[in-house]
Amino acid sequence: MSLTRRQVTSAALAAVPLGAAAAGPARAGTARRPRTLFVAGDSTAAQKYSDAAPETGWGMALPFFLRKDRPVANHAVNGRSSKSFIDEGRLDAVLAAIRPGDFLLVQFAHNDEKTTDPTRYTEPWTTYQDHLRQYIAGARAKGARPVLATPVERRRFDAAGTALPTHGEYPAAMRALAVQERVALLDIQALSLALWQELGVEETKTYFNWTDTEQDNTHFNPPGAIAVARLVVRELLRTRVLAPRDVVRLHDEIPTSWITWPPPLA
Repeated sequence: MSLTRRQVTSAALAAVPLGAAAAGPARAGTARRPRTLFVAGDSTAAQKYSDAAPETGWGMALPFFLRKDRPVANHAVNGRSSKSFIDEGRLDAVLAAIRPGDFLLVQFAHNDEKTTDPTRYTEPWTTYQDHLRQYIAGARAKGARPVLATPVERRRFDAAGTALPTHGEYPAAMRALAVQERVALLDIQALSLALWQELGVEETKTYFNWTDTEQDNTHFNPPGAIAVARLVVRELLRTRVLAPRDVVRLHDEIPTSWITWPPPLA
């Protein structure tokens, strides 16, 4: 469905940040001003609805690991690249809602790689970096902190059972940009590739959207989304974007029943 820039902005501003119900009560005497974690990304992170279940974006599981004064506003959308997200006015909508002290977590590449689609394709070392700079500059102009996340890996193995990278030069281009711009980098590509290698060919099927009718090696089911969200939060701690007091349940088993799929948007 194609939306006008005004419709995108209106829908984004109407969205309520997620996470209050999942994060548990704050400790007595430690109330702080909520600082929202905004997510800009593609289908691997996006909110899914009941017509797509059991497909699950890792952004849906992120609130389970954060305290209620660190809510999540998940603006990731299926099929978007760093370019098309901007061209559709979605970055403008995020920047209209973001406030000083908030965070903007940016994960793109899956659709930037589509060389046959000029509405989405970016070249890793030029236009991809150029578009990412717009997210960085926009967040900083609003007093928010930009955070880059390399794209989570797909499920792909060679005949010997070695997990293979699938994102070409995009992760390296993002890592280099993070250094140039002095932006925190969450290396989810490297960490997810290592996790898929640890799990192996068969076990990884239980993390991706494999069903009786579909063998999807890109998108996650609830266990996969929870596992990737855990990687994201660990990186947020490692890079000191978040402090230990911002995080809950990092080492706990998260019930997959906590994942819910609301009805599709009208």
